[in-house]
Amino acid sequence: MANRFERGLMGLSSPPHIRNDTTVATLTAASAFAAGDCTSASSAMKLSAVDRCIELISDSIGKLPIYIQDRDSRNRVQHELNRLLTVRPNEAQTPTDFKKHIEANRLAGNGYALIVRDPVTLKPQELISVPHELVCPYLDTDGHVWYRLIHPFTGSVSTVHRADMIHVMAYSHNGYKGISVLERASEVIAAARASQQYNLNYYANGGQPGGVLETEADLSGTKAITLADGKEISVSKKDLIRREWEKRHSGPSNAQRIAILDYGLKYTPISVTNRDAQFVENAEISVQDIARFFGVPLYKLQSGKQSYNSNEQNSIEYVVSTLHPIVTRYEEAFTYRLLTFADAERYRIRINLNAELRGDFTARGSWYEKMRNIGAYSANDIRDLEDLPDVDGGDERYASLNYVPLSDWKKLSQNRNDGGNANANNT
Repeated sequence: MANRFERGLMGLSSPPHIRNDTTVATLTAASAFAAGDCTSASSAMKLSAVDRCIELISDSIGKLPIYIQDRDSRNRVQHELNRLLTVRPNEAQTPTDFKKHIEANRLAGNGYALIVRDPVTLKPQELISVPHELVCPYLDTDGHVWYRLIHPFTGSVSTVHRADMIHVMAYSHNGYKGISVLERASEVIAAARASQQYNLNYYANGGQPGGVLETEADLSGTKAITLADGKEISVSKKDLIRREWEKRHSGPSNAQRIAILDYGLKYTPISVTNRDAQFVENAEISVQDIARFFGVPLYKLQSGKQSYNSNEQNSIEYVVSTLHPIVTRYEEAFTYRLLTFADAERYRIRINLNAELRGDFTARGSWYEKMRNIGAYSANDIRDLEDLPDVDGGDERYASLNYVPLSDWKKLSQNRNDGGNANANNT
């Protein structure tokens, strides 16, 4: 992978002069490079709801079949790009892994794929998905988009032309750099993380709330203690008592241990429980809020009320409202960057959303039946969507005779009346 990445950067380590180029220093001064993310992906994905949403959407995009379609006939065509799109985009990734990695990064704001081209023909030879934190898109003063790419092994910065970078964005303010859903949901995620940390601390303390140790003795002043390395330090008496108490009674392994209090100490627990803090209710609300930000139905997060009919409808809504807009971005970005202008007039790169409904036999069967009855699909069209071979006679299309064009209705009505009168005369 390292060699492939380096080959993709050949000729880019010393980029040509760009008129009115915006420098890295200028970008930094203008805050184009983020100074830090208050809710990092690694931290946010410790929440089960966030982790599941990212896995679910990226898996959905990764598993969808991609192909090249003729714009006029709408037939799938054999094209030299099929190997990259359907067999192996690069030596390290399968097509599913490739699309999943881009989508996981797109959810963080921006998904990138570096196009490695043949130096002579300029045809794509490899597609390499690049982590979003290694790329920074920017505009020069002429309004053209360029990409600063950090080499993952050497740390060197290169300039990549827009024609050599597939860029799939999330929601964006400026139109050339997406904003992470984690950033937009930072307050919800931070609240959920705080709730999760509260729960962790609760059980780390043996499932017991905090409390107060009281005594009438004078605890002012310090006491000298000797550490394991022989070094002597001075510790306040209050800190020393607190340390010894937590050492013996904090943590799950110390739960329910009998406390022996001397020197007039008395322990008074603080009566705050998870019920008082409405911990469970808050956790459910956090899952709902996170699901809204990602556009994922609650049942896919194993939350909310479970009903087959409502889940079926939610599954369709997930495909239509969440996946379809994302898939459209991929289709447009891949078509524009991978096909030549001449090919783009004849072909387009498409992604088949029907694969998302493969697990729902009832909905899929009903859809096929309706499309077959109105003549939109033939038997072989349906078999092709199911990855089955064609059958003889399967290209014929059928439609009900109960439906005719309005322009032919008068003629058909007269024919039926005439046929009825003729039958009556014959009898």
